[in-house]
Amino acid sequence: MWQLLTGAVMISFSAVFVKLVSVSPATSAFYRMFFGGLILLGIVWWRKERVNLKASALAMLCVVAVFFALDLTFWHRSILYVGPGLATLLANFQVFVLAAVGVLVFGERLTLFQVVSIPLAILGLVLLVGVDWASFSSNYRWGVILGLLTACCYAGYLLALRRARVAETTSSSFVTLMVVSLSCAALLALAMWPEQASFVIPNWRDAGWLVAYGVFGQVLGWVLIANSISKVRASQVGLVLLLQPVCAFVWDILFFGRRFTAVEITGAALAVTAIYLGSVKRTRVVSVKQQP
Repeated sequence: MWQLLTGAVMISFSAVFVKLVSVSPATSAFYRMFFGGLILLGIVWWRKERVNLKASALAMLCVVAVFFALDLTFWHRSILYVGPGLATLLANFQVFVLAAVGVLVFGERLTLFQVVSIPLAILGLVLLVGVDWASFSSNYRWGVILGLLTACCYAGYLLALRRARVAETTSSSFVTLMVVSLSCAALLALAMWPEQASFVIPNWRDAGWLVAYGVFGQVLGWVLIANSISKVRASQVGLVLLLQPVCAFVWDILFFGRRFTAVEITGAALAVTAIYLGSVKRTRVVSVKQQP
């Protein structure tokens, strides 16, 4: 659980790096995966690990790469329209998809605290996102839609990654994420061609931020998450990773001067409370039958 929590905080800085660089969303997404994949390749070589994945695990990692490529494509564009904090919050509506899949597909039982935490998390996110849809600009609305599409892809990514880690127990998280990162970078490079996005990094400052993005957003954060995701219940994974958007909202305020209201702060407090309740283990459970 501590690895999952630490990884969630690390990847919460991802949107900050995207906002700081002056390259296109497609370019920053590609270099996150490319630099991250190269670093992971170096770690695998230094550890002298053999890349000998099972066919089932390799196939699932390809699915992981597709979901992650779509995730980054939608999310990076959402950041431009609604900002790092809100874009990350919208992406993390994945918590509800994962909780539902945990019950309906994996046959998990939710604890009483988890049952309470789900509507609490929904209320917290609603307060953070805002409900006055009519007053939003067209760009803002488009950013919200892209953020929700990100959430669907993010949930698919987490579920596929969890399945891949369960299928492949002999290889380390470094090998798993190296394959995902380099495969995803290749997919993103192909997607850049019809958009005519440039691979050129304008200056050393942007290069430094992109390398840092790869290190924190793709290597350190996701190694910790990948190492723990198969050992934690699917419903708990989604709730713990809700810490990511809460932190991203705080970074948006601290680094980019985002204005906030008492309602938004209340939403953040409710989200943190939901994360805590969803993470605490209790013996008493509420049985939820799987739907036919």
